Amino acid sequence: MPPVTTSANVTFHPCFLRFDAASVSFSGKMVALIATYVLSRVVHHLLKPFSQPYMTSDLVIGLILASLPHARDSFTSLFSITLENIVDFGMISYAFVLGLEMDPYVIFKSPTRHAMVAYAGTVSTFVAACAITPWLHYLRNSSVITFTLSLSISLSGSGSHILTRLMTYLKVGKSDIGKLSIGAGVHSDMITMFSVVLSFVFFPLQETANFREGIKTAVKTGAALMLQTLLAAKISPVFMNWINQSNPEGKPLKGSHLVLSMAFMTVICSLAPWMGYNSCLSAFMGGLFLPSEGRISKWTISRINNLLSTLFYPLFFFWVGLRVDISSFAVGNIGTWVRIFCLILIATIGKVGGTLICGLTLGYHRPELVAVGLLLTAKGHFHVYFAVDALRVRKIDVTTCISMVILIFLSVIHTPFVVKHIIERARKRVPVQRMTLRWLDPSSELRILLCLHGTHNLESGISLMEISRGKPAPGLFVHVTDMIELTEKIASTLVPGEGVDNMTITDNSVTEMRDEITRAFQTHINENVDGGIMLSRMLVLSTFNSMPQDISVLAEDLMVSLILLPFHKRLKADGTLDEGHPGFRHVTRKLLRNAPCSIGILVDRGFGFTERLSTSSVSKVAVIFIGGKDDQEALAYAGRVAWHPGVKLTVIRFLVDKNSEHEPRRVNNRASVGEQEEEMKLDDECFAEFYEKYVAGGNVAYMEKHLANSSETYTNLMSIGQYSLIIVGRAGRVNTVLTQGLNDWQQCPELGPVGDVLSGSNSASGTSILIIQLHNIKGQLDGLSDEFSIM
Repeated sequence: MPPVTTSANVTFHPCFLRFDAASVSFSGKMVALIATYVLSRVVHHLLKPFSQPYMTSDLVIGLILASLPHARDSFTSLFSITLENIVDFGMISYAFVLGLEMDPYVIFKSPTRHAMVAYAGTVSTFVAACAITPWLHYLRNSSVITFTLSLSISLSGSGSHILTRLMTYLKVGKSDIGKLSIGAGVHSDMITMFSVVLSFVFFPLQETANFREGIKTAVKTGAALMLQTLLAAKISPVFMNWINQSNPEGKPLKGSHLVLSMAFMTVICSLAPWMGYNSCLSAFMGGLFLPSEGRISKWTISRINNLLSTLFYPLFFFWVGLRVDISSFAVGNIGTWVRIFCLILIATIGKVGGTLICGLTLGYHRPELVAVGLLLTAKGHFHVYFAVDALRVRKIDVTTCISMVILIFLSVIHTPFVVKHIIERARKRVPVQRMTLRWLDPSSELRILLCLHGTHNLESGISLMEISRGKPAPGLFVHVTDMIELTEKIASTLVPGEGVDNMTITDNSVTEMRDEITRAFQTHINENVDGGIMLSRMLVLSTFNSMPQDISVLAEDLMVSLILLPFHKRLKADGTLDEGHPGFRHVTRKLLRNAPCSIGILVDRGFGFTERLSTSSVSKVAVIFIGGKDDQEALAYAGRVAWHPGVKLTVIRFLVDKNSEHEPRRVNNRASVGEQEEEMKLDDECFAEFYEKYVAGGNVAYMEKHLANSSETYTNLMSIGQYSLIIVGRAGRVNTVLTQGLNDWQQCPELGPVGDVLSGSNSASGTSILIIQLHNIKGQLDGLSDEFSIM
């Protein structure tokens, strides 16, 4: 084409004009995409008071921006194809991770309550949809059977990842209703996805020429899918175990092994698509039967989920907006809104009705079942993609597709309000949350967060774990946690990984210390397999200022009843304690004020219970009971110690000698007579229960000392005798006759008056002290209490 000359004698070549137009078009695309990311985050921040998930803001912004004429016009057909390829790949990754987070073998086990509720809600919704949707005239170019099955399966499903994240964000995930909702959502999601996988074998989106050709295609794709599933189920565990064993926790992942693992996963998920099967569903089946446990799988899940939530989802909904032209939506047609209303009724009544009928037979409460049913109506990203994909292959029209998107949007926005309603009911029924030993359900395992400063706490830590185990059933779950200060040196060795805050420590001294602690604890558990102890390893890596908060959050997430901390002072060779570490002392003091459960501090002066156990000698342990809530908690802990066959427990009760002429007239100016009498009543009830359970049967020795004042208390504490361990309550006493004045010369107030005396340099050497403080309950619960039962 010849150049163009203007009246001003300026010449332009057409190629420059095309380049300039392309530049403008490209800049328009970039502005639209950047605006999608920015505005979706801004809207999400504005919706934060309503606890809306990211999906809500992403969907709204994507549809609005993509419907703008300038944005739609800037996306040419070539760029739209590129965008579609990106979206397809993103949904393949999404489906893969969705399958990887599920356990397919639960289908072959006896159904749990979660599964039964999920199956009931899914089946009832599916039946209702199959019965009603053929009469709603949704069809365009697809057969009645194919469309009815596809729509019914879509309405029956649940967005399990949406539910899981919402429950976790609102601190409901570890309550019984949270576990029920999440478990039922995962089961429902897995069953419906599996149904879609099978239906695509027999009813693919691409129509076949004739029935015979359809049978051949179904056999070919079904065989390929079966082969892929067998390889994923049988070959991948061997390969993934080898990778995981070659890359232990705490060590950096080897780059070659990471690449090899990703290539293996890609090959597994690509077998069925080579034979013409749907790539997205093939990725789901590949992830479903790959091992979900192990370092590589967890790394893959965290990385892909982070990439999807950060970059992909806003782009995905922008693509949805481009595909569904809102201007083509039949807004003025009354039939459109009737069909949308019918879809909402089918999804809601089906889920709630099935959940309610099944749940009532299992013994659940009606209001909570209705809430669970409403939560299970929530749909996810795959349901949106499923609807748009049907539009893309012209199985449905734009109005039907937009109707499905509206239904999915409405199913998501109501879930936070349902959860908040559940929390409000919980607050009325359970005003406070008690994470203590005293209030622990006898049929539940005891969960302990056992914190260590380093390898010097190994012997005492293992000994504490051993004597805390109680009965083999229900057992003990110990979360051994390393408390490591985040220094500049350690910070410089952090690399991206799947550890704390997605970072892995590569500092040799830290990794070697953690490995040594892990080996020591695991060896002890392996040698005592009948002890009923389960072990997990945790890490708190932070500055001393933020470490108390991190430990509290960890304890709350793990739902532990007791945090055990080492004393900040260490034992020296001469049997005395050193000056201690001020940073760890700060952590202990903060935790005593704000811990979400009961807390224990061990003053270690050679507590080697496991050594005595190996020599078949009995370890002498004492618990001192003066009175008050902390002493009651210490007595509850001593009850677990009493079950150990290698422990001879003695309970020593200090009582006020009312006949003594030295008895003070006024005990506590701040406490009323009524408060003192109430405490004495609770003390007597608690001790009577302990006495009847342990002392009366001869399992625990009992000593009683009648004292007049704190001076006699001090004298008796100094001459209490030789014990391996003495358990005491920290404080919490209203009736302070026997401890009044003991804190006037305290060196370590965090130990309480009795603990400070016993751990002093004048007390018996070689005796370790365990000081226990009851959970300090403050105010109302933030999330949902685990004691809020739905049964």
